[in-house]
Amino acid sequence: MQHLQKLHPGDKVAILSPSFAAPGKWPRMYDLGLTRLRELFGLVPVEFPTTKQIGASREDRSRDLIAAFEDTSIKGVFASLGGDDQITYIKHLPTEPFTSNPKPFFGFSDNTHFANFLWLQGIPSYYGGAILTQFAMQGAMDDYTILYLKKALFEEGESELVSSETYNDIGLNWDDPITLNQRRIYEPSEGWIWDGAHNTEGITWGGCLESIDELLRHSISMPTLEDFDNIILMTETSEEIPSSDYVSRVYRALGERGMLARVKGFLVGRPKAWEFNHQQDATQKAEYRKNQRDVIRTIIRRYNATAPIVQNMNFGHTDPQIPMPYGKRVRIDVKNRKLFAEF
Repeated sequence: MQHLQKLHPGDKVAILSPSFAAPGKWPRMYDLGLTRLRELFGLVPVEFPTTKQIGASREDRSRDLIAAFEDTSIKGVFASLGGDDQITYIKHLPTEPFTSNPKPFFGFSDNTHFANFLWLQGIPSYYGGAILTQFAMQGAMDDYTILYLKKALFEEGESELVSSETYNDIGLNWDDPITLNQRRIYEPSEGWIWDGAHNTEGITWGGCLESIDELLRHSISMPTLEDFDNIILMTETSEEIPSSDYVSRVYRALGERGMLARVKGFLVGRPKAWEFNHQQDATQKAEYRKNQRDVIRTIIRRYNATAPIVQNMNFGHTDPQIPMPYGKRVRIDVKNRKLFAEF
């Protein structure tokens, strides 16, 4: 993996919409996110032609990605949000503009596809830190999120990752301007849930499980089986709140492809268990999360009896959030229940 230069206050960063142009639909949320980027991190956001353009073509979004990486004045790239169509065009991107101009990319969910593309070119990224979710958190950004974003943006070396004491997955209506100053409902965290007895380390790869499913279905380029000998697999599920049966099938597909047997360790983000069209109370959410944890452990152990598994982690569709280093070294210390990541 290439070494990426860290940012400094005053640096310009690109704000792109590689999937859905959320800034065009929720401009107040977008403006709040940009304000936080400037005031809390000292960075200068730069919009591109399709950042706010709802319905922009795949060709135009590709041009923005290429332009943002080729522009030497741009020191980092942030996705505004996720979406559901990167599978249709990321595979057609040329590689040279990115390998010649590597820089940090922040995004998650559908941005799994672009993170995978960068990984295959030897370019690490950060799985998290989208503008309309983490930066535009209503009321105030989470201190925990700020801490790990600053590590990703400005700090070199290995840092310990720790669990947050509380979490949130219950949203507020982005269409209502009153919610900009409201705080979300946070609940006590169960902490990280460990399984396995052996310490290990490796290079992270993975992302949103629904996107990984798409990579498998459409035969998109992924790490080779030999690559998986050194991979820490990290997965999480989206606001679609997939059933445990679906999750088990995707993990089984990874197992049948020979990947799970080779993986050195597994990191799993806390499953999002509430959405406006799927509202569950605390008991239902806890049951949903447990069912998903159980099927993941069961399927993994069918193919890999020894690799450590850490579940219910603070990455993906949950807040507060760690922008997980993607394509960087992670060290899992099972004996002491500690986790370290290279930022």
